[in-house]
Amino acid sequence: MLTTATTDRTSASAASRQAVPVRGRDRVADQLASRNTADTLKLLADKLAPQRRIVHAGDVIYQAGERFTHLYVLNAGFFKIVTLSPDGREQVVSLKFRGDWLGFDGIAQGAYSCDAVAMDTGDVWVIRYDALLAACVSCPALLTTLHEAMSREIGRDRDSLMSVCTLPADARVAEFLRYWADSLARRGLRSDQITLRMTRAEIGNYLGMTLETVSRALSRLARDKVIDFAEKGRRDVRIPNVEALSAFIQRCLSSAPLLQ
Repeated sequence: MLTTATTDRTSASAASRQAVPVRGRDRVADQLASRNTADTLKLLADKLAPQRRIVHAGDVIYQAGERFTHLYVLNAGFFKIVTLSPDGREQVVSLKFRGDWLGFDGIAQGAYSCDAVAMDTGDVWVIRYDALLAACVSCPALLTTLHEAMSREIGRDRDSLMSVCTLPADARVAEFLRYWADSLARRGLRSDQITLRMTRAEIGNYLGMTLETVSRALSRLARDKVIDFAEKGRRDVRIPNVEALSAFIQRCLSSAPLLQ
């Protein structure tokens, strides 16, 4: 679970350097990632003919405690992965975009440990796990695809804990927006104008912040002209220059007090 972390400025700066990509190189990486996603989806469609399920905001495709039988691949839309904290509150632990796999948490224990909830209308491919393993025997490319998806999942969880938890509040929200924009860009989707599929409370839940802190951070980003909002509805966010988010994060770090 993401919580507010207390670190010294050296640790925060190191985390920021890790989190800030070189955008010139990212454009090439975005194109490669988009092609890889398309190739993966085509391979799954050709070799497995997965069942397709149309989902809408609020739909749950599996719940914690449910017996594990399937993996799911997101072809369109956005999902949040949630757990319940010890006091019964919902905790957002992960976000899923096109090409992401859902359900890996169920493999080890034979039951899902989280809920997977749609944040908007989407297209989910349903794949029986036993059928996938059987197909991997005759198609090594499928096994490679499965291992790569698992590896990305592990790396994403590690990076989110290392880079986001250590940032000051305003920088944390800026990093969240950059993560969302980068996730869209890597899938060949428009990233300069995004529609946040989460409420301010859900963003705060994910980042370990209060709703009020998230709102203040977004307002500061808008005042600094790093982002702006559509006239109707403040979920539509325009990001004229993603590099400006990186610069904003660095300014937050340079102005943060040194913590003992």
